[in-house]
Amino acid sequence: MSELTARGTELSVLVQRCVRLSRRNVDALLTSLLLPVILMLIFVYLFGGAIDTGGAYVTYVVPGVLLLCAGFGAAGTAMSVTTDLGNGLVERLRTMDVAGTAILGGHVVASVVRNLVSTVLVLGVAVAIGFRPAVDPLGWLAAAGVLLLFLLAVSWLSAAFGLLARTPEAANGFTFLVMFLPYPSSAFVPVQTMPSWLRGFADHQPVTPVIETLRALLLGTPPGSAPALAAAWCLGILLVSVVLAAVLFRRRIA
Repeated sequence: MSELTARGTELSVLVQRCVRLSRRNVDALLTSLLLPVILMLIFVYLFGGAIDTGGAYVTYVVPGVLLLCAGFGAAGTAMSVTTDLGNGLVERLRTMDVAGTAILGGHVVASVVRNLVSTVLVLGVAVAIGFRPAVDPLGWLAAAGVLLLFLLAVSWLSAAFGLLARTPEAANGFTFLVMFLPYPSSAFVPVQTMPSWLRGFADHQPVTPVIETLRALLLGTPPGSAPALAAAWCLGILLVSVVLAAVLFRRRIA
């Protein structure tokens, strides 16, 4: 068996393990799946009538809720990595010459799978309450690509947070930043309605261009410079997170 094939097999086995663990942790799974839906319903039915976005509020808010899904899924990734480090599983796997990339990659891929399921659920509920995307198959493919790139970036970032933390509770706290970022952005209200000091942050943080790109692709509106900014932010976060995770992993198992 070649080295590449062996590493691929390791990754596949560890992804399956992480997915099974997610299915067994029913409370956490239901939270990651249902909380974004509940938040979307709260914003649409409690606050949507008071927010003027120039159209149906559900149409405006869905892209932001999709990124909230990524934040909730990321918290689970960080906690899982920290738990595996704390219970000795990583050390046992390393004695069998399992690569660190496979160990962390299993958590990352499982996180992406969980988030994709949550995304489908959110879109289904959104369509049921009035969301009507104006997008062709190519647009759907592009939107899926943007969302997948963002999911990979935040999942690897969360894996790095999990390596930094010493307890699952601390890992969950580290990921609060990821879950918080959609709020001071264009996810729920137009940026121009914010105070000037907050508007500057909202315009220049990674979540806003990703949301604007998804919104443009799903609604068939001009995206402007948002796709280039979204790709730059996601690729930058992904690169830094992978390198940081590799360095931290070597230090934790040294």
